[in-house]
Amino acid sequence: MNKNWIFTVATFTIGFMLAIQFQTTQEPVVRDTRDIRELRRDLLTEQERRQELNTEVEKVQALLVQYESAVDNREHDIIDVLLQQVEVLQIEAGLTEMSGEGLIIKIEALYNDQFYGQARRTPPPDVFRFLVNELNIYGAQEISVGNERIITNSAFRSVNGVTYLNNRRLPPLPIEVRILSDKVEKLHNQMVVSASVEEFEIEGFSLSFEIVDAVELPAYDETRRVRYMEEVKEG
Repeated sequence: MNKNWIFTVATFTIGFMLAIQFQTTQEPVVRDTRDIRELRRDLLTEQERRQELNTEVEKVQALLVQYESAVDNREHDIIDVLLQQVEVLQIEAGLTEMSGEGLIIKIEALYNDQFYGQARRTPPPDVFRFLVNELNIYGAQEISVGNERIITNSAFRSVNGVTYLNNRRLPPLPIEVRILSDKVEKLHNQMVVSASVEEFEIEGFSLSFEIVDAVELPAYDETRRVRYMEEVKEG
């Protein structure tokens, strides 16, 4: 009886190990095949998302303090707080022109057209996205590319090899990227040695950086579409 029990356990163990081995050979380990550029882009996206969430939490907390103060202290009308918030939201939404100290990035062809053998087109959308992600991570507050203001739902896309932003074609080279920042010198130092320089060079473009005392950004002038919200009628 004892021998039969030992034989059963041994048989079960061997069968279990064979089953695991068979499953391992049938289901190979899936490896991450992304290259360094793709991993770098994903990392920048996640870092920007984390920074945006932290910023939103701080704004909501500050707004909550304002509301509580307006309710507790009758000297401050809550309507004034709401009007101020509307004005702040318009600025954050990019619906107003803005100016101040900032950084200008000029995008030009890395090679001479005659030497390169063909006329240069605008850089592809992916390198613009990479550049904007890095700018946001390093302290950019407002950004415009050409004459287009970048807002929350702005998107770069390619149409027949030409890059569009906000459903409008970007101008020919050289293209200026204008950035407002309260830490412009730090932003400049970060961007000069950033990976964006390498990304644009790979595509055949060069980036130059200049700190300016006064840079003007246009307002977003297209009609914004509101989704997932409906008007609630009183009564």
